[in-house]
Amino acid sequence: MSSRMSRQRRRDTQPEVLLRRALHRRGHRFRVDTALPGMSRRRSDILFTKKRVAVFVDGCFWHSCPEHATFPRNNEQWWQDKLRRNVERDRETDTHLRSLGWTPVRVWEHVPVDDAVEIVEIALDSANGSDLRHRR
Repeated sequence: MSSRMSRQRRRDTQPEVLLRRALHRRGHRFRVDTALPGMSRRRSDILFTKKRVAVFVDGCFWHSCPEHATFPRNNEQWWQDKLRRNVERDRETDTHLRSLGWTPVRVWEHVPVDDAVEIVEIALDSANGSDLRHRR
């Protein structure tokens, strides 16, 4: 169990890097792998501090994607508990951020990068008070 987890990248996964590159190409500037306000042990993948938007690129396995979730058969109960707790922690993090006036954005790793950029830009526009009906 721990050997599998130790081999997993915590940051700079391919979906994260592709999203960051696409956002940067579109002129967005942000922080990477940054501690969350009031939650020093939790981090966002992409953080827009001025707009108060925290972006998380969630892996289908680790965050129990409803479309692609799988559960190992070895140590099955341990893995179910672990993955359930990951989802609970995600919800706690989102609730905490909202209580501080932040907008949490969660994008599954399987979402095409152009769609992910659109999701993030909608959140940024909303955080800016822009009218979403007049988006490009």
